[in-house]
Amino acid sequence: MYQYQPEISTLLLWIQFLTAIIAIVYYKKVKESYWKWFILYLIYVFLIEKFGDTFFRLVHLKKEKYFAFIGIPIEFIFFYWLYAMQSLKNKKIFYSFSFLYFLSFIPVELFFEKIKIVYSFNYTIGSFLLMILVFLEFKKQIQNDDILAFKKNKMFYINIGIMLFYVGTLPFFSLYYLLLKEPDIWNIYYLYFLISNCIMYILFTASFIWGKPKS
Repeated sequence: MYQYQPEISTLLLWIQFLTAIIAIVYYKKVKESYWKWFILYLIYVFLIEKFGDTFFRLVHLKKEKYFAFIGIPIEFIFFYWLYAMQSLKNKKIFYSFSFLYFLSFIPVELFFEKIKIVYSFNYTIGSFLLMILVFLEFKKQIQNDDILAFKKNKMFYINIGIMLFYVGTLPFFSLYYLLLKEPDIWNIYYLYFLISNCIMYILFTASFIWGKPKS
C-alpha cells in the first residue's frame, strides 16, 4: 500500500485546489461574516502547497524553516481563532492557547536542535491545544438544540475534519523520530496522515456546500 503514497499526495493537492475553488464560489454568501477569512486561509494553503517550492527558492528560504516557524504556526493560530474567538466566543481561551503555543518555541530555541524538534515538540503542543478545542466544540454542539440541524452547521464538518487530521496525527508527530526507526509503522501512519488530510479538506468543502454562514 506504500506505493500509493505519491498518488495520494497528488490527490490531496487536487482536493485542496477544489476546496479553494468551491470556497471562492461561496464567497458572496459568507463575505459579511468571519467565514470569509476561512476562504482566504484555504487559498493560502493551496498556493503554498502548489507554488511554495518555487517561492522558497526565489527568496532563498528553506522550506523546513518556513513550515516550522511560519506555516505551521499560522495553521494553529488560525484554528485557535476560529474555534475560541468565533465559535466558542471566548477571547481568554484564544489568547491563552496562542500564548502557550508560542511559549513552546522557547525550549526548542534554547535546548534542542531547532528544526528537527520544532516539528515534533511544537506540533505536539499545538495539536494538544487544538484537541481541547475540538472537545469543547463537540460539547457545545451536543448541549445545544442546534445539533438536530447539524447538517447546516459549518463547524460540525470542520470539527470532524480537524479531529481526524490534527488530533489523529498527534502520535505520529509526537513520536516522529522514534517511528522513523520502525519504517513499517512510520509508513502506515504517514498513509493515515495523507488520507485523513484528504478527508479533512473534503469536509471543509462540505461545510461550504451544506453549512450555513450563521450556523
